[in-house]
Amino acid sequence: MLDQLIDKIKKDNINWAKFKDFFTEREIASKTILLHEGEISNRLYFIKKGCLRMWFNKNGKDITFQFFFEGQAVASIDSLLSNQPGMFTIESIEPSVILSISRENFEYLQQVYPELKNGFQEILFQRFRNYAHLFLSRIKDTPRERYKDLVNNHPEIIKRVPQHYIASYLGITPVSLSRIRNKR
Repeated sequence: MLDQLIDKIKKDNINWAKFKDFFTEREIASKTILLHEGEISNRLYFIKKGCLRMWFNKNGKDITFQFFFEGQAVASIDSLLSNQPGMFTIESIEPSVILSISRENFEYLQQVYPELKNGFQEILFQRFRNYAHLFLSRIKDTPRERYKDLVNNHPEIIKRVPQHYIASYLGITPVSLSRIRNKR
C-alpha cells in the first residue's frame, strides 16, 4: 500500500521530497509496542521492512486481530480518525523499519493535496474489505478452513509469524493449531 501511495504521488506530479519530510523513519526491535490498547492513536505507520501485529486483550489473553507486512499501512484507524481511545495494541513481531506520520500531518496533507485523499481512502477501503473477509471467515469457516486459507493466500504469515500468534489469530489454541498442521 505504501508503494501504491508513492506511485500515486509520482503519477500526480507531487514532489515526493516535500511529502516524505512529513514522515519519520524508525528502526524498531521485535516486540516494540507502537500503540497500547486504550491509548488515542495519533500516528499512521507504513512498514518498509518487517512485520507488525494488531491485538487486543480479552480476559488476560492476547487475541491477534491482524498482521501487517512490508508496504502496508497500519493504525488503530477508528482511534486515529475519531480521536478516541483505540481498541488495539500495535506491536512489532520482528525487527522492523517503519515510516510514521502524525494525525495532524496526515490531515494537512489531505487538505494540501486532495488527490492524496483518494490514495488514503483506497487504503481504508482495502482494510475494511480485509476486515469483512476476516469477520465472515470467523463465522462460516472451521479453524482448519481458516488455516488452509492462510497457507494458500497468506504464506508470509505462515513463514514469518510465530505459531502462538497464528493460533490466536485463527481463534484456536496452539495445541489445536499443531493438530491441524500435523493432519495436512
